[in-house]
Amino acid sequence: DSLRHDNEDQCGDIEVYTTGIQTRNLGKQTSLHPLHNRPTADTFTVEDAVEAIGFGYFQWKLSILTGLSWMADAMEMMILSIIAPQLQCEWRLPGWKVAMLTAVVFIGMMFSSTLWGNITDKYGRKVGLMMSMVWVLYYGFLSAFAPGYGWVLVLRGLVGFGIGGAPQSVTLYSEFLPKKSRATCIMLVEIFWVLGAVFEVLLAIWIMPSMGWRWLLGLSTAPLVLFVVLGFWLPESARFDVLSGNRESAMRTLRRIASENRKSMPLGKLIAEQQEDRGRIRDLLTPQYCRTTLLLWFIWFANAFSYYGLILLTTELFQSGEVCDVITHGAKTEPKCDLECKYLTIEDYKDLLWTTIAEFPGLFVTLFVIDRIGRKKSMAMCFLMFSVCILPLYACIGRVALTVFIFVARAFISGGFQVSYVYTPEVYPTSNRALGIGTCSGMARVGALLTPFVAQVLLKTSVYMTLSVYCVCCLLAAVASMLLPVETTGLGLQESCTIAGAQEMKTTSQMSNVSEASPTETSY
Repeated sequence: DSLRHDNEDQCGDIEVYTTGIQTRNLGKQTSLHPLHNRPTADTFTVEDAVEAIGFGYFQWKLSILTGLSWMADAMEMMILSIIAPQLQCEWRLPGWKVAMLTAVVFIGMMFSSTLWGNITDKYGRKVGLMMSMVWVLYYGFLSAFAPGYGWVLVLRGLVGFGIGGAPQSVTLYSEFLPKKSRATCIMLVEIFWVLGAVFEVLLAIWIMPSMGWRWLLGLSTAPLVLFVVLGFWLPESARFDVLSGNRESAMRTLRRIASENRKSMPLGKLIAEQQEDRGRIRDLLTPQYCRTTLLLWFIWFANAFSYYGLILLTTELFQSGEVCDVITHGAKTEPKCDLECKYLTIEDYKDLLWTTIAEFPGLFVTLFVIDRIGRKKSMAMCFLMFSVCILPLYACIGRVALTVFIFVARAFISGGFQVSYVYTPEVYPTSNRALGIGTCSGMARVGALLTPFVAQVLLKTSVYMTLSVYCVCCLLAAVASMLLPVETTGLGLQESCTIAGAQEMKTTSQMSNVSEASPTETSY
C-alpha cells in the first residue's frame, strides 16, 4: 500500500509516495541520491531540517529534561554502594546476600533493556522513555517501605527493570541534535549523571545518620517526580514519525523547534521514508552490522563491568584499607580485605564524594579529544588509561594514594562510557537505533550483574586477582574499540537500514581506497 501526501505551495506539482522503505518522487526533475539520501532543492529530509534549524532554545530545554533522567539513573546506581553496608549490618547479611542486593537491580536492567528498545522503536521514543521513568518512580518509592530482605530484592529488581529504559533518553536526545554539536551535547549530559551521584552522597550524609536508609530511598526519587511532571512537554522524535509514516506530526515537531530556535525551516517537501519493520534484533546481526554489534556488546559489557566494579571497590577498599598497613614491604602474602560488618563513616562518604567528582575531569578530557581523534580512539584511550591506573593498586598504598588512583581511573572509565553513548546512536539507523542502544545496554547490565561477585565476593579471597580481572577486561575492550569497522565522527544520522548499508559499504571502500566516490557528501 502506498501513502500519498498532498503537495505544498513550495513544492509545486511534486508528489511524494512512500512504500515500505522505498521513496518515489514524481514530478519535475526531483530525485534522491541512492547512497547519500540527499534530496534536490525541492525536497528535504529530517536530517536537513535538523541541520538547518541547528542548536538553540529547544535543545537547551531538551538537554535539561534528558539530564534529569540521567540524574535519577545515577542516584539509583550510587545508592547501591551506600545502602548495602547499612543493610548488611542491620540485617546481619552474609556476603552473597549483600552482592545480590546489587545484582538484582542489574538483572532487572538486563532483561528489560532490549524490551524497552523494542518498544521505543515500534511505538515511539517518548512512549518508551515516559513508561520506563514512571515505572522507576513507582517501584523506587515503594522500596522505601520494604519490610524485609526479600521485599527489598523484589522491589529493587523491579526498579532495575524500569532503569533499563533510561538509555532511551539518549536515543530521543540524539535525534534532535545537529551533527556538529551531537558529541558535545551527549557528553555534557554526563554532568547530570555526576550531579546525581554527588547529590546522592550528600543526601546520604544528611539522611543516613539520623533518618536511615528508608528515607534515603524515598527522597532519591525526587528527580524522577520532576521528570515525569515536565515530561509531558517532550515531543515525539521527528525521525521516528517520518519512519512510521506520520509525516504531518514530524512537520509539526520541526516547525515547533524552528519557532523556538527562531530559525527558518528548509523550503520544499519533507521526504517521508516509511519502514514498517522496525526494532528487529535480527537486523542488528545482518552482515553489514554483525561485526559492529558484537564488538559494541563487548565494549558496553566492559564499560559497565569496570565502572560499577570500581564504584563497589571504592567502598570495599576504603573500609578495609587499614589491612595493608600491617603488611611489610617484603611480605609475599596477598593483602586480604576485612569485610566484616562496618557502617559507612563520614570519611567514607567524603571519599565517595571525591571519587564521584572525578568524573568531571574525565568528561572534559574526553570532550576535548572525541572530535579530534575520533570516537574509536577515544574509547580505546579511556580503557587503556583505566588499566594503567589499576596497576598501582596492586601495591599496599595508603588511603590518599588509593583515592588519587581511583579518582583518575573513574575519570577515564566514565569518559569511555560516555563515548560509547555517542558512538552507538550514530552507527545505527533510526529504524533500529533504540534497539541497538537497548541491546548494548542489556550487555552492559550483564557486566554490571557480574561485577558485584568480583568486587565484593572475589575480593574476600584475593585483591590481586580482583584487580587483574578488571585490568585485562579493559585492555581487551581497548582492542575491540579499534576493531570497530566504522568511525562515525562527522557523519549524520541515517534513517533506514537499506541506505545505511549502502553507505557503510561506501565508507569502507573509501577507507580502503578502492572507491572513486567523492567523500564530500558522506552521510551515515
